[in-house]
Amino acid sequence: MKRYLIAAAIAIAACIIALRFVLFPTTAQSNKLIISAAASLKDALEDIKPVYQRSKTTVGLTYNFGASGTLLQQIEQGAPADVFLSAAKCQMDTLDQAGKLVAGTRKDIARNRLVLIVPRSSRGVQSFDRLTQPDIKRIAIGEPRSVPAGQYAEQVLRKRKLYNTLKPKFVFGNNVRQVLAAVQSGNAEAGFVYLTDAKISNQVKIAVTADEADHAPIVYPVAVLRSSKNIEAAKEFVQYLSSTDAKTVLSKYGFVVPTS
Repeated sequence: MKRYLIAAAIAIAACIIALRFVLFPTTAQSNKLIISAAASLKDALEDIKPVYQRSKTTVGLTYNFGASGTLLQQIEQGAPADVFLSAAKCQMDTLDQAGKLVAGTRKDIARNRLVLIVPRSSRGVQSFDRLTQPDIKRIAIGEPRSVPAGQYAEQVLRKRKLYNTLKPKFVFGNNVRQVLAAVQSGNAEAGFVYLTDAKISNQVKIAVTADEADHAPIVYPVAVLRSSKNIEAAKEFVQYLSSTDAKTVLSKYGFVVPTS
């Protein structure tokens, strides 16, 4: 009988301990952050991660990279995320207007430029008009409905009255990195990406840089989501993205960061 009482006591103690971790998780467990971020930020954020976690040892960062429009849909459909980092204002505006952002956490952390890239060995593409020539058969572009880089590219081509002429040549990518890959692999003779994407590849070169007056400003807003289960930790991460250390990394990859 005594043996059964001891076993029962052990079982009850185990249940109490398990219940404690469910109801009162440890700091390390409770500070896991999911960062939904535009694909063009992948390399910079991967560099920022270990530096940040050296000072915030109890915070775990998990990145979810994709097209800003796709990430917006995921968040709207209830996918877990603590921080949203978009490559355009419109997706953040949508969440802001729906009351899904923590007040006071939204800020712009960087700007970018839109460029037309071609394979490194390509010759003779020095203007957007050159894309109309028959030897340019495929032009990679982000799907404008979900990829901000594709939206900016469409704005530029419409401004220059080239969009409808070039549309039959478009090869659509689900995010800007797919566009880069299409040009790197030779599956497209040209493509529209950000300056920061062009800088990370030695297989492509910049043929033309778009005039900033021809498209909406390319800004990267960040904010904490109200659905976050770790709002304070998320706020600290967002604040860190405006730090000198984070700005140094972003600048290294070609982003233009605020000076103040």
